[in-house]
Amino acid sequence: MSRLKIPRVVKMPIEVQATDALRDSIVSGAIPPGERITELQISDQMSLSRATVRTALHQLAKEGLLTLVPYTGWTVVSLSAQDVWELYTLRSAVERLAAQLVASTMTPKKAARLDEAFERLVEECKRGDAGRIAEADFGLHKSIIVLAEHGRLAMQYGLIEQQTRMYIRSSDALVPGARKIIDQHRPIVNAIRAGDAEEGGRLSEEHNLTEGEKLSRHLKGLEMREAAVAATARPVRKRIRR
Repeated sequence: MSRLKIPRVVKMPIEVQATDALRDSIVSGAIPPGERITELQISDQMSLSRATVRTALHQLAKEGLLTLVPYTGWTVVSLSAQDVWELYTLRSAVERLAAQLVASTMTPKKAARLDEAFERLVEECKRGDAGRIAEADFGLHKSIIVLAEHGRLAMQYGLIEQQTRMYIRSSDALVPGARKIIDQHRPIVNAIRAGDAEEGGRLSEEHNLTEGEKLSRHLKGLEMREAAVAATARPVRKRIRR
């Protein structure tokens, strides 16, 4: 009897499932930035115990997706211009090194995995779903990190991985058309695949800095407008003459 191609059922603890579901909702924007959530609200909606939800929320806080507000609850992070600056300057250095490492150790197996990640991005860009494009975009960058086979580098990247997913979603939204996203990544992939460590690293760093600066400027503009609106809405106190 031939073996059927059936995917394995992966058993996961309920806390892990809850964390994955909440993480995906935050990264996708289904739970928007700045949203306040509580253990009770989530446990009721997901039909889970508060203890399970609490474990999931604390894990997401470690990943940089939530902050705990005393006596209020949890708040989904909103990436500021400063947050974006910190992320893209760090990513540009880490991903430059990863690109160089992959290029200098290129093998047919690594080339195939890199091609697979890039082709997924191309296909999602053709389909046009913004959320799936952002995930494929992140998937390509993450593949380069994994292919570098550098444990400590991967560990450091893991600290910003989930915020990076949010960052890429916001950054891609500023790109004029999905075709441009493909064009941004193709030279990086080609250089790495060709084993050109210097060029692959340079292009990777340049891409991160250029797109990061663009998103940072965009957010800074929004922050300045919000501050101006808040200033005009603030009541003016009249001085009382004595």
